Amino acid sequence: GFFQSHAVEVVIKDSSNATCLYANWMMSFLITYESNSSDYKTTTLNLSSSVTHNGSVCGNDTQAAVVAVQFGEGHSWSINSTKTNETYQGDFITFTYNTNDTAVFPDAKRKGPVTVVVRDPSPPVQLDSVYVCHNSVFIEAENVTQIFWNVTEQAFVQNGTVSKKESRCSADTPTSAPTVLPTVANVTTVATTTLSPAPTTAPKPVENPVTGNYSLKMGNKTCLLATVGLQLNVSQDKPLLININPKTTIADGACGNTTATLKLNDANSTLISF
Repeated sequence: GFFQSHAVEVVIKDSSNATCLYANWMMSFLITYESNSSDYKTTTLNLSSSVTHNGSVCGNDTQAAVVAVQFGEGHSWSINSTKTNETYQGDFITFTYNTNDTAVFPDAKRKGPVTVVVRDPSPPVQLDSVYVCHNSVFIEAENVTQIFWNVTEQAFVQNGTVSKKESRCSADTPTSAPTVLPTVANVTTVATTTLSPAPTTAPKPVENPVTGNYSLKMGNKTCLLATVGLQLNVSQDKPLLININPKTTIADGACGNTTATLKLNDANSTLISF
């Protein structure tokens, strides 16, 4: 689906009113749950426009810094970060979703809060740097896929001022686009092309989309294969038809014990997740 979520900004200050922790990001969640009919459904949980950040703390040499947010009908998310003499790094991400939220889980068999804890895969960041990641990052654990993008975060802010020195995530590192149609090998290139402007009238039929071959690997073993041609019909502000071009599309995702997620992302950040 097209993920629509609200941006979150958390600014924590110490006893002297100096900024000690800053975070601004967007996130969304794909959650697979068991329904009353005993089949499994996947739903999307987005952040609401009203978010609190109770439990967020600055941290110090002996205590972890914590970014914690609460949203919707009993959902919460947090990450704790620790520091060394020269770096800081996220340790664990804790996500709790509440299946009593009937708007998101209308027919959930299991009722109540469910907590998922996963280790943060981000590398250490220098204390004088702010961590930035514009592209989407996926973390999958226990039937939940967490998606993060447009992330700007600095724990243990020095001298009360968020650094202008950036430490970029690997997903933001551009590479060259392939010149041939992708094979079943994992597609990891980033496109540099742009989409045509939206028409002002109803979209006219376009040619059939080119069929692409996409795959995911766990280690050196392929765990998911997809051969598919995709066309999107977007009808929000202006109608627009988009053919997904395999030559300019990133294939990523993860294979779990009971679920597999394939996400296709182009240079304009059109995101589709299966």
